[in-house]
Amino acid sequence: MEKANKESQSPLSFLKNLLIARWRSLLILLIGVYLPLQVFEILTVKIWENQAGFPWDVPILLAVHSTANPQLDVFAVTLAIIGLPWMAIPILGAIALILLLQKRWRSLAYLLTASLGSVIINRTAKELMHRVRPQLWQSIAPESSFAFPSGHAMTSVTLVAILLFLTWASSWRWLVLIFGSLYIIAIAWCRLYLGVHFPSDILAGWMVTLAWTIGVSIIIKPYITKVKSVDSELPKDETTLLPEEKELINEE
Repeated sequence: MEKANKESQSPLSFLKNLLIARWRSLLILLIGVYLPLQVFEILTVKIWENQAGFPWDVPILLAVHSTANPQLDVFAVTLAIIGLPWMAIPILGAIALILLLQKRWRSLAYLLTASLGSVIINRTAKELMHRVRPQLWQSIAPESSFAFPSGHAMTSVTLVAILLFLTWASSWRWLVLIFGSLYIIAIAWCRLYLGVHFPSDILAGWMVTLAWTIGVSIIIKPYITKVKSVDSELPKDETTLLPEEKELINEE
């Protein structure tokens, strides 16, 4: 017993046990938050130094534009309308109302924080960067705001991330992941097809939104709710604070 107590009090032993206990969170933090932010930083610095962006921006745009035809024109414009940031408001509002009626407060807090934060990040970055949109050809759906990062790309990733985390404890997550990924790619393609964004705008939007939505999920933990039947008792995690959260409040 004395030997065990000494080992438990050892700094190295404590550090080892702590890292073992938290390795999943640390891995998510590295892959889901740090790496996307690192990519976003590289993109931002490069574009800040040179508004023309990267050598691959224009060739990719021209390659996508080379496939243009009347049928794709209609499809791209339709996708652009569906992917408008304002179009996500009714969807998120309906989900928020359902979560409110079900008293899933933790999930509701995640939805509101992730979506509002995404809007703030996008507007702030656009105003700071002032990147002009591509002018390689006359777009059939021109845009007048700044280009970096793409609002459509950020909105699509935010919407899919929210749905994915809210369905994480159920089998629905696989459908959300598959169709959500296709939706994100489709929205990105339409922005390139219409010539209103550089590929680096899209990539930057993806990266910063991934970092934000995953980072918020680590803090709020919307995925800790267990799957319950309609008649079962409401999970306490949705209506009460976790022990560590109560301790933080008491400390303040």
